[in-house]
Amino acid sequence: MTKLQELLQAITITETYHAGDSEITGISYHSQKVAPGQLFVCITGYSTDGHKYLGDAVKRGAVAAIVERIQPEIDVPQYVVPNSRIAMARLASAYYGRPADRMTMIGITATNGKTSTTYMTNAILERHGFKTGMIGTVVVKIDEERIPAELTTPESLDLQAYLKRMADAGVSHVSMEVSSAAQEANRVESVDYDIVCFNNLSREHIDSHGTFENYFAAKSKLIRGAGERSFAVLNLDDEYAASLATETRAKVITFGMRSGEGTLHCKDLDLSTGRAKFTVEILKPFEANGVRHEPGEFRVELRIPGLHSVYNSMAAIAIALLCGVSVATIQETLRTFGGVERRFQFIHEDAFTIIDDHFANPGNIDVTLETLRYMDYEDFHLVYAIRGARGPIINRENAESIVKWMNRLERRELIATRSRSHVNRHNVVSDEETDVFLEVMNEAGIEVKLFDELPDAIGSALGEAKRGDLILLAGCQGMDPGAEIALQLLGKPGTEAAE
Repeated sequence: MTKLQELLQAITITETYHAGDSEITGISYHSQKVAPGQLFVCITGYSTDGHKYLGDAVKRGAVAAIVERIQPEIDVPQYVVPNSRIAMARLASAYYGRPADRMTMIGITATNGKTSTTYMTNAILERHGFKTGMIGTVVVKIDEERIPAELTTPESLDLQAYLKRMADAGVSHVSMEVSSAAQEANRVESVDYDIVCFNNLSREHIDSHGTFENYFAAKSKLIRGAGERSFAVLNLDDEYAASLATETRAKVITFGMRSGEGTLHCKDLDLSTGRAKFTVEILKPFEANGVRHEPGEFRVELRIPGLHSVYNSMAAIAIALLCGVSVATIQETLRTFGGVERRFQFIHEDAFTIIDDHFANPGNIDVTLETLRYMDYEDFHLVYAIRGARGPIINRENAESIVKWMNRLERRELIATRSRSHVNRHNVVSDEETDVFLEVMNEAGIEVKLFDELPDAIGSALGEAKRGDLILLAGCQGMDPGAEIALQLLGKPGTEAAE
């Protein structure tokens, strides 16, 4: 337990109502989860206002509250702050003893590839022998323990609780995805990152940020807010990531493929099988954790496929070198790393190949379909699940990106589906979304075989595929069960990716 007044030293208070001091047994922002003796934080959210529930929190035992406006009818000490989200992040960090300061914190952001890069980084650090933690879209990992994730980046109070458990368990390195929503909502306010990484940016999540400029501003906070003792790892091939090289106090490490500039350069790329082989060239010397990396080069082979995996692995390689991991450990890890589900995942390799990819937005579509230009195959069959509940703008942009690549890949037809029976009510494809997709395809002269149901769409592609062909199952929520359906139609049990 902690004395209230001692805890309040972590925040800026502009007004006080019924000041007091008591032992605090914990902090809560959910009135239904309040326990006796806790400090309640009234969070102003997107859909509700925590101030409405202060009375309920007090009835359940809250002894004080952090508020943005006083409620005099509720007889409990109330402390007014300019922003209750920022206050909660700072209070949580103080309450749990600033656990992030006891570990090497690695924050990774991107529109596409956050999860894969985080998993890849964690795998390299684990093989090196570090005791690791990981926080992201799929799971929260505390050494050997794994907890299903509810948010890409947890709410600040939950995040600090996880970090405390990690630090107490002896974790030395934490790799975590940092979403734009988390940065905008100040969830990582009190985490001082040792390494931050910005891989790419494309149009996504515009609905929650209002404009693309707001989205970039939220994403870039991770880099712009990094301290001078931190390192910022930036992708030179992405104009938005590259633009941040002069917008941070951190020491900048860059990587890229398109030009022989920066710190790390990817060259001699071979993607003929879909799985990359390439050379990493260290162009400029750099030093971190007492290890100096001189100019030189080493060869890398990836088990996971896709051009995007090359960029993700370059980010992970840079982070690993900064953490003092040997080149040999990096090479062995990447040669055996199996990847994350639905990230350009090979699910069938026999007479023909089936690849499953979440194909979320134009940036993701570009890097996925560009990979096919490097691969050897006879014919290409695209099965695309139209994005539901995302509106006509994102569906038009996705369609335009698909058209661009269908032209480059010399394909004039594709299979599309609404996946009516395989999406929940939050992801139903509207007639307007279908119409705008078909309109773009029709204007481009691309024939669309449209199916209401996902199994019918996949079955159509399987019926067309011949030896040496490639089928791409592409899409987000509407294609999530696609791999399982495809394997069932092929008479194969389970959803294991082909080795």
